[in-house]
Amino acid sequence: MSLIKTILEFHMTALVAGFFLDLLIGDPHWLYHPVRIIGLLISFLEKIFLKEEKNDKKKFVYGIITVIIVLAATFIVTSVLIAGSYLINIYLGLAVEAILTYFILATKSLKYESMKVYKALKCSSLEEGRKAVSMIVGRDTENLTEEGVIKAAVETVAENTSDGVIAPMIFTALGGPVLGFLYKAVNTMDSMIGYKNGKYMYFGRAAAKLDDIVNFLPSRISAYLMILATALGGKEFCAKKAREIFKRDRFNHASPNSAQTESVCAGALQVRLAGDASYFGKIVKKPFIGDDIRSIEREDIKRACRLMYITAFLCMVICAVLLLGVWEISLFLL
Repeated sequence: MSLIKTILEFHMTALVAGFFLDLLIGDPHWLYHPVRIIGLLISFLEKIFLKEEKNDKKKFVYGIITVIIVLAATFIVTSVLIAGSYLINIYLGLAVEAILTYFILATKSLKYESMKVYKALKCSSLEEGRKAVSMIVGRDTENLTEEGVIKAAVETVAENTSDGVIAPMIFTALGGPVLGFLYKAVNTMDSMIGYKNGKYMYFGRAAAKLDDIVNFLPSRISAYLMILATALGGKEFCAKKAREIFKRDRFNHASPNSAQTESVCAGALQVRLAGDASYFGKIVKKPFIGDDIRSIEREDIKRACRLMYITAFLCMVICAVLLLGVWEISLFLL
């Protein structure tokens, strides 16, 4: 009981510290990110289970086993790190929790990678812009026009405001880095094996469905926070249009969650996003999101990043206030 009370006491501080560490440092390339370890485990299990040709039923079962193993390993490692560090020293525990929280969030890295696209288009060439955007999207980029490159970057920032910032922040606030990394594990599995193609259609189905489930509420919370952010962001954003397009287009995507924040961003910027895209040489039909009130431009990448930052700060403030309330209540119960 005393360990739980200690962790609760320092949890809010660690969450806020991890948030600002992410804003200050981002994801330096020289530092090995823990999510890569999760990715290595997923790749290892994939090689084992898909080593030989298997029928669809076996692929599905092995996909479920993969999900269980990855989540179990993530839970055990993060739990031992958190509990062990707090048992050794409370300040060591605070430091470890803050660092793990920093690894979970991706606010600055999302801005950094998307701004590479902006700088490439502004200072270099369309070809460099295509190369930069290929690092953050899953679609084919070699034939994209400048408008297509900008749209891809803006869509990525909008969608990942939920997946890379708000959702992991919410889960980390609720259950510390243990729950935060469990979310990252689900998200990583979906990004690696959650494809609807011959190889992963059945093997990755459990991971993809689980990702849809865990992102259902966070994606909607993210959308409402982003609508509030448009109202606070100044004249560059249209809050009225953000609400209107969200209500109309929030389900214009194969995923039940991806268009939630994309629709808000499209409305806020008064541009049209999504539409048909090429994946692995095949055109995939997609509905549009938003109205073509004006042509999308390079500056919209910067605007999308600004909207993401305001949304992130709003979420952090709300999480910190709620955690403070939980801490006050815990004083009477523990």
